[in-house]
Amino acid sequence: MNHVKSGFRPFGLANLVAGLLVFGPFFNVFENLTAQAGDWPQILGPTRSGKAEGEKLPSSLPAKPKIAWRAKVGSGYAGPVVVGNKVVVFHRVGNQELVEALDTATGQRLWKAEFAARYRGGIDSDLGPRCVPLVQDGKVYVFGAAGDLHCVALADGKKLWTRELYVDYEGDEGYFGAGSTPILVGGKLVVNVGGKDAGLVALEPATGKTLWKGTSEVGSYSSPAALTIGGKEQAIFITRMNCVAFDPTTDKAQILFPFGKRGPTVNASTPLLFDGKLFVTASYNVGAALKSLSGGKASPVWANDDSLSSQYTTAVEHEGYLYGIHGREDTGEGHLRCVAAATGKVAWSEDNFGIAHAILAGDKILLVGIEGKLTLIAADPKKFHSLGSAQFLSAKTRPLPALSSGKLFVKTNGGEGSEVVCVELGSR
Repeated sequence: MNHVKSGFRPFGLANLVAGLLVFGPFFNVFENLTAQAGDWPQILGPTRSGKAEGEKLPSSLPAKPKIAWRAKVGSGYAGPVVVGNKVVVFHRVGNQELVEALDTATGQRLWKAEFAARYRGGIDSDLGPRCVPLVQDGKVYVFGAAGDLHCVALADGKKLWTRELYVDYEGDEGYFGAGSTPILVGGKLVVNVGGKDAGLVALEPATGKTLWKGTSEVGSYSSPAALTIGGKEQAIFITRMNCVAFDPTTDKAQILFPFGKRGPTVNASTPLLFDGKLFVTASYNVGAALKSLSGGKASPVWANDDSLSSQYTTAVEHEGYLYGIHGREDTGEGHLRCVAAATGKVAWSEDNFGIAHAILAGDKILLVGIEGKLTLIAADPKKFHSLGSAQFLSAKTRPLPALSSGKLFVKTNGGEGSEVVCVELGSR
């Protein structure tokens, strides 16, 4: 494949015409261009915190949750997102990475966009994309495993632009390929590329044109989150070795504090921001830390490797307590814990629970285990309070799930025999 070195490759008129011919029947001029209540438009939901705003989980989980539909998809660890009546999935089949929109009610394909897949693999045999799609203002952004960033229209899948960021900026695929989902902040699309003098790269969302690049930060598998400090929106990245704040109004990136260790370690959990605090976590003897954010600085509150050190899942926060998984999948340890955010003290621990992704809705937490098990608990700091569990799938379910309008959307890991499964949990 001939890689474009210019840094920007728009799709030509022929592609545009072909796109209209293929996707025209699905085009809707009244397509809603912004996320609505109940949408799950990016990794970890509307605020990248695992909170499902406006959702209501059932009072108890049935032993056999109703599966509304299943749709066959390909390989990869990219979880689904939901906007309006569309479930957007990003996966790989053969030598193509595909972005698809499925109908939330039926699972029927509404449109599909295909891109050449260049990732050849590292430690993991799964060659599919790792990054969750990002949907905003009528556009879908997907970051492939080889560091290719694509933008398509949410309405019909029309290809808008592509950037081969790892080619342009000498990004390193590392152990598992590109794994940090980009973020939109201050009108800029920012990516942890990890390239030479391009650790972070900010793009124009409409065109893919580079607006800024800088730092020597190496890429990680942690996706950034956004917060507002002093009325200014910023993006917080956990890179390979540091926690970094990026200000899109000034194009300045500053290291808030070191985070990570050299050697065979991974930073993969998303930074969690709440009440002027920042919680970061990793396994591999890196540990967890809570910082207080004030005046552009991150002041330490507590740090240890005993409370809530997570290999790749992200905790949720409710009324001053953190709920998440302590431990590592590859060592067979996964303990569900409730931790006092202010002190790091473990309130309770459900040992050997397994690895699971957490979704908070109201005062309940839905845990989607990577072995296909659902568990519903009360967000109760006094004790582990189960509201039911169910083995709803036999396949691995490592990708992050999405919750929207009472429906849970989960992607399985079965190589090219994977599925997206829609589970009915109740109404919003």
